[in-house]
This record gives sequence, structure tokens and C-alpha cells, in this order.
Amino acid sequence: MSEAIVELSAKDLDGNGGVHCPSPQAHMKLWNSHPRVFLEIAHQGQAQCPYCGTVYRLKAGEVVKGGH
Repeated sequence: MSEAIVELSAKDLDGNGGVHCPSPQAHMKLWNSHPRVFLEIAHQGQAQCPYCGTVYRLKAGEVVKGGH
């Protein structure tokens, strides 16, 4: 399993501060990957998919604005 890294801007995150994997942003075809999982990015700045190992992280200097 190779570890891909996908850098995200704050606007790429959904309203909950995360993304789903598999993701078109990681150039994955949804039909041939793995079950869809939610990865929370906003608090830690990054998360790794437990299925494929893809790391999703915020680009340097990105700030996530939230209501909490």
C-alpha cells in the first residue's frame, strides 16, 4: 500500500471539517476503491484513511473557520 498525500485548502472541507475517502481529490475512481469513510481534518490538520493509507492534510497556512 503506497501512501499518497493530498493537500487541501480549508474550502475543500465539508461543513463538519472533513472529507470522505475515496475522493476525487485523490484521483480515485469511487467505484473501484474501498468503502466510503469520513475523515475529520479540521482539529488535527490531517487524517489518514484506514483503508488505503491516503493522507489528507491542510496546506500550510490554511485556517478552518468553525462555529465551535
